[in-house]
Amino acid sequence: MDAILQMKGIVKRFPGVVANDRIDLGIAAGEIHALLGENGAGKTTLMSVLAGIYQPDEGEIIWKGECRDFRTPLEAIECGIGMVHQHFTLIPTLTVAENVMLGRRSPREPFFDARTAERVVAETAASLGVKMDPRAKVWQLPSGLRQWVEIIRVLSRGADLLILDEPTSVLTPQEAERLFEAMAMLVQQGRSICFITHKLDEVIAVSQRVTVLRVGRVVGAVQTAGTSKRDLARMMVGREVLSMTRRPPGEPKASVVRVEGVTALGDRHQRALKGVSLEVRAGEIVGLAAVAGNGQDELAEVIVGLRAVTGGHIYLGEREITGYTPRQACQQGIAYIPDRIWQTAIFPDLSLEDNIILKSQYSEPLVAHGVLRPRMIETYAGRVLTEFDVRTPSSKVLAKQLSGGNLQKLVLARELSRSPRLIVAVNPTAGLDVGATEAIHTRLIEERNKDRAVLLISADLDELLALSDRIAVMCAGEVLGIVDAEQADVEEIGLMMAGAFRPPD
Repeated sequence: MDAILQMKGIVKRFPGVVANDRIDLGIAAGEIHALLGENGAGKTTLMSVLAGIYQPDEGEIIWKGECRDFRTPLEAIECGIGMVHQHFTLIPTLTVAENVMLGRRSPREPFFDARTAERVVAETAASLGVKMDPRAKVWQLPSGLRQWVEIIRVLSRGADLLILDEPTSVLTPQEAERLFEAMAMLVQQGRSICFITHKLDEVIAVSQRVTVLRVGRVVGAVQTAGTSKRDLARMMVGREVLSMTRRPPGEPKASVVRVEGVTALGDRHQRALKGVSLEVRAGEIVGLAAVAGNGQDELAEVIVGLRAVTGGHIYLGEREITGYTPRQACQQGIAYIPDRIWQTAIFPDLSLEDNIILKSQYSEPLVAHGVLRPRMIETYAGRVLTEFDVRTPSSKVLAKQLSGGNLQKLVLARELSRSPRLIVAVNPTAGLDVGATEAIHTRLIEERNKDRAVLLISADLDELLALSDRIAVMCAGEVLGIVDAEQADVEEIGLMMAGAFRPPD
C-alpha cells in the first residue's frame, strides 16, 4: 500500500523534557495503524504535532506526497487530518448538531442552519450504523455516545486520516466492538486510521501495523500479524511484564467499613442506591462489578462523603460515619482514587507539589503554626513522586503537563502516602499501559497485605478476578450477590451484572 503520511525525524521539546525524539512514522492509505506505548511515551504529542496543535522543533511531515506545515488544527482538518482526543472537547450545553458544526461556516450566515446541521449528523451517523439524536444536548448523552459525536464531527469534515486517541477508555466492551466494526468500514471506504492505545488485545484485534514508542523514541515498527502481545509488551516497557493472573488470597481480619441498607439519589434525582449492604475487612480486596451507571459510583461517593445518604448507615470500624464530609472521611483514614481524575482529583493549573499535599495541608511537618513550609513540602513531594515512579523533570511543573498515566500515579501517590485504613479505588487502571497497570496492581496487593481494606470498583472483570478476594455484583442500584473470587463463575457474574440472574440467599 502507498503511504498517505510520512513523519520524518520529528522532535518536540517541552521545558525539561524531550517528548518526541527524532521519530519516524509512516501510515499507508486504507490501513489501521496502531501507535502503542506506555503513558508518557509521546504518542499523543506526536499526533498533536500532526494535527496542528503543536509545531515540531525539528523534522518534516509529508502528507499525500507533499511536505506540509500545519500551523493550526484548522489547517490540518482542511487537508483531511482529524483527531478525536481522549478527553472530550465537546460543549455539554449545546446539542449534538451544534457541536458537530462548531468552527464551520453556516450556509445561512450569520444564523445557525439547524436543518443542515441535523442532516449532516444524521447522514454521518447512519453511515457508521450509529443511532444519534442530533437535537439531544451533549450533557444528556452517556460517554459512549459522546465519543461517537467526536468521531462524527471529524468525519463530517471529510477526514482521510482519522486519529483516535485512546478511544475505548470510556466504552463498554460492546461499544468498543461496535467502534471496531465502524473502523473496519472506514478503512474499506479508503480512509486511514491511526489508533493510539496501550491495550494489546485491541492492537492485535484491529490493526495491520503497529509502531511502538518508548520514552519518546521509536523502538520498533512491525506487522501486527507477525507479532504477539508478549513481544509488544516487552517493546513497550523494555522488560518482561507480569500477566494478569490470580494473586494469592489475602487474610481478612476485622471489619473496616460496613454499609447497611444505604439509599441515595443520583445526579438526576433518581434512586441510585436501593438499600445497599456491603462489608470490607482489613487485609482483603472486595471487587465491585457492575455495568456503568448502576450505582457503583454513587456507592463510592457516599462512603467518602461526596454524596448525601438518604437512608441507612455507614460504619468505619465501630464509628458511624454516615453523613461525614469528605474532609472528615479523609481524617478518619479513607483514601479515594476516582476514575475521572481531571474533574475530581487534581488541580491541573497547580504544581505537582501543591497537588501532592492536598489532604495533608493541615498536618505537620508540612505546616508549622498554620503556615506552609516550602522546603519541607518540596522534600516530601520529591520523595513521594520517586516512590511511586511519577515521571516528571521537577515537582514544580504543573499537573496538566503530565501524561494521563503519570497523573493517575500522582493521585495514587497522594492517597496511599497517608497510610489509609480504607482505600476506595474506582477504575484505578483505566487508560493505563501494561507497565503502569502492573505497578498499580502490585501496590494495591501490597496495601492489602499491610491490612488495609480495599474496595476496588472496576469495569474490567479480568482485573477484578485477578485482584479481588470477594466480588460483589451490582445492578440497578442493588447488590445482587457476593461471591468468593476463587470460585467465581464469569458467566454467572455477567448475568448478574445484566440483572438476568440473582443467586439464592
